[in-house]
Amino acid sequence: MNRHIILCLALIMLGIQISSGQTSKRWAVVELSSVYMRIAPDYESALETQELMGTVVEITSEQGYWREIVSPQPYKAWCTEKGLTEMDEEQIKTYNDAQKCIYTGLYGHIQEKPSIKSRSICDLVGGDILRYAGRKGRWTKVMLPSGKTGWVPSADLKAHKGFRSIKMGEGDSSSISPKETENIIAEAEKLVGVPYLWGGMTAKGVDCSGLVRISFLMNGILLPRNASQQIRCGDEVNMSSLDNLERGDLLFFGTPASEGKPQRITHVGIYLGDNRFIHSSHMVRINSLIPEEKDYYENSHRLIAARRL
Repeated sequence: MNRHIILCLALIMLGIQISSGQTSKRWAVVELSSVYMRIAPDYESALETQELMGTVVEITSEQGYWREIVSPQPYKAWCTEKGLTEMDEEQIKTYNDAQKCIYTGLYGHIQEKPSIKSRSICDLVGGDILRYAGRKGRWTKVMLPSGKTGWVPSADLKAHKGFRSIKMGEGDSSSISPKETENIIAEAEKLVGVPYLWGGMTAKGVDCSGLVRISFLMNGILLPRNASQQIRCGDEVNMSSLDNLERGDLLFFGTPASEGKPQRITHVGIYLGDNRFIHSSHMVRINSLIPEEKDYYENSHRLIAARRL
């Protein structure tokens, strides 16, 4: 018998599907309030980013209890298996079609029963997505990706009907309405005082581009994860004068391009007007771009670009 046929039969007996030399993709949904995505499958490895509960990811590799995943940010990194619920393609379709809600608070919990005094099942952070499973009084019954159910105050949830994505190279000055701009700024201001965390994107800790991403995400808009990616969204703003800036513009700091060296973006914030902006540096804070101001941001001289959506 042909060796290739023997190998195929052996793999089929082991439950591995073969179709034209291709194996089906492995899918999972984030089970925890946020999973920590690291460069390598090791707790001592650097944190690259986080992904939120309810997000569908692809599993591309595994090592022990670690799983390498590709998230929609887009980002590829490692997290532990306990942070995921693996699903086949049919289960993913059912999950995607299910009625969902999004958690709008900064931080909270899913309770076993519709009472604040009942035992907590797990924690929640803003942006977590849950399947809707019913309502009782002021409480909403929700379902985790694993199928476990619990209760969340209805006031902390709103219906989730998907996100509008603005990818690199997309968007312009009319992509975000004035009302959306104000709501984005309001979400960012809720996080004032939250400590800086490299790779963070929640009220537990947030970095500069994470602050931008979560503020947009809470308003149904997905931006790329990193500042170096976000600068490629929307329209360029003329930086010859700060007077050209408008409320809601994204401000980018770094090193301008020079002979033989490309532009390097190291920081991002959201412009508030009156020469002030909100950003995460040491903590989420509001600073002035004007040297004479008491709350002047010490690295304002590194402002090199702005984008408008």
